[in-house]
Amino acid sequence: MRLAELSTETGVSVATLKYYLREGLLHAGRAMSRTQAEYDETHVDRVRLVRALSEVGGLSLATIEQVLEVITEPGTDRLHVLEVAQRTLARASRTVGSDEGASVRRVRAWIEQHGWEIDPQDPFIDDLARAWEACDHAALGLDEERMDRYADHVEGIAEVDVSTVPADPEAAVRHVVLGTLLVDPVLVALRRLAQQHVSRGLQGAAARGTGTATDDADGMVSS
Repeated sequence: MRLAELSTETGVSVATLKYYLREGLLHAGRAMSRTQAEYDETHVDRVRLVRALSEVGGLSLATIEQVLEVITEPGTDRLHVLEVAQRTLARASRTVGSDEGASVRRVRAWIEQHGWEIDPQDPFIDDLARAWEACDHAALGLDEERMDRYADHVEGIAEVDVSTVPADPEAAVRHVVLGTLLVDPVLVALRRLAQQHVSRGLQGAAARGTGTATDDADGMVSS
């Protein structure tokens, strides 16, 4: 397909596609003449990846360029792709500080005790530290034992996530970034619904227990 057709297929203007080509965000097409080139599905996929990382992931074009450099390296393995994808989310949401306070040390100690293999410099450690500290300030009782219980269930979710990641590096980055951003609200909603389900189950069990006790008492009286 020609550049105009690529524009129609992806919904990205020709001017933007030319910018992607100049900046190396989109690989060159097959030269047909001095001024014409032909593009294929790999270009469609790349444009969609760039758009997804930019519009949904909130990444700068400079960061996207760094991501693309990594995933196009020969021999890039699945684990490295997953790490790159997670780092893109970190770059999009914050600037990681260098200070390590007591809350961060607590998280590092908990991770080690729980047996998780985590990059010690992972920026999401800082996120967890801030969130856990906020729970402490609110006196929610989120201690290490309760954190262990949460972690065991979240690990199951992570197993589902990782098992569905495509083998192709570009597709994997798109899947992880978009999957995380778009599925996170799904998981939040599921948690709320599950809380309601469990609460009603406990309420029903309590009511049945009360009813059983009343029946026994009535039986004793009537006899």
